[in-house]
Amino acid sequence: MNLGMGSLLLIVFVALLIFGPKKLPELGKAAGNTLREFKNATKGLADDDDDNRRKDSQ
Repeated sequence: MNLGMGSLLLIVFVALLIFGPKKLPELGKAAGNTLREFKNATKGLADDDDDNRRKDSQ
């Protein structure tokens, strides 16, 4: 999936039309928080998996 600069500009323009310039920063912040929570949750799962592998190999 290769997005060029023109495609990204079109997406941003459509988002501005739909949500408005005042709401867009709030949506970006919410998306960032969601990604951060997801990353932390998956990191915890990967750490648990690594711990289980260490216990099994001993």
